[in-house]
Amino acid sequence: MAIKPILFEDGICRMIDQRLLPAEELWRDYRDDGAIAEAIRTMVVRGAPAIGIAAAYGAAFAAAALASQSLPVAERLHQFRQRCQHLAATRPTAVNLFWALARMERLAEATSALAPLDWAAGLRQEACRIDAEDELINRAMGRHGQALLSQQGTVLTHCNAGALATGGYGTALGVIRAAIEAGKQIDVVADETRPFWQGARLTAWELQRDGIDVTLICDNMAGYLMQQGRIDAVIVGADRISANGDVANKIGTYSVAVLAQAHGIPFYVAAPRSTIDLSLADGSAIPIEERDPREVTHCGNQQLAPAGVAVYNPAFDVTPARLVSAIITEVGVARADYRTQLAELMARPPLCGHV
Repeated sequence: MAIKPILFEDGICRMIDQRLLPAEELWRDYRDDGAIAEAIRTMVVRGAPAIGIAAAYGAAFAAAALASQSLPVAERLHQFRQRCQHLAATRPTAVNLFWALARMERLAEATSALAPLDWAAGLRQEACRIDAEDELINRAMGRHGQALLSQQGTVLTHCNAGALATGGYGTALGVIRAAIEAGKQIDVVADETRPFWQGARLTAWELQRDGIDVTLICDNMAGYLMQQGRIDAVIVGADRISANGDVANKIGTYSVAVLAQAHGIPFYVAAPRSTIDLSLADGSAIPIEERDPREVTHCGNQQLAPAGVAVYNPAFDVTPARLVSAIITEVGVARADYRTQLAELMARPPLCGHV
């Protein structure tokens, strides 16, 4: 079974510290929204769907704290929105973060007339629903996506879009898991994904843990393997997809997409509908997070570059829709005319009642 990176037990949100994998499997306990915001910002938890789930639990903790105070309804809602804004400010690119918080805020307003403790309990239940629905969504996405894969082949993936990045099962890796469950012979090549090494540390760890055949390569080896005919498809996740099908994902994804097109290899994106942002016409409007230069100049405590060297460290890039063979969601697959097809997919009834 794929690991679940976030657990809610006895009023405590437990998250595996993904910064320590694969060397150490350490679970940390969180009891308030400020601590969860810091966990998101420092990448204890990462991956667009998982960030949204963590933020939902953070909002639930904020509601519980406010419910314990004697506040007028309007003031309680005002402070709740402020705390949600603090959670939203942690990472700018992954739209799932804002989607989950907007869902929590809508419920907070709709149920504001309830007694404070009942109001907070309803928000806690909503966070748990967001968590539980994510795995169901990923499994549905896997069923749709596995049909695109041949009976036998090698799939390249970049970054980690597996169980660790979600509420369980995974997006891109969920497609691979579903294909294997359907009896297909699929093995995986995982890019290391510098500078945070999500492929080396996380994808390789969870696939190996689940007994799925995985080979780790350096990022700059992908083109060579494609040239040799050793890659049959590429599947990645996404942090935000604009209305025209442009895809923001971990830095290096665009390079892989260009290589895939040059070698005639299909390039698939697997993402829940909560990742699709129809308010953005194209990928040029997607905000790109820039992170600490130390992620580039150091590996842990080991210095790799000369002190004082200038560093540019964007965490994401945008792959143009023209390089994307298909976008896989929980309600179906979009191809080619993404502006029309994504809008149509977004208009379909939700897989889960509250999505």
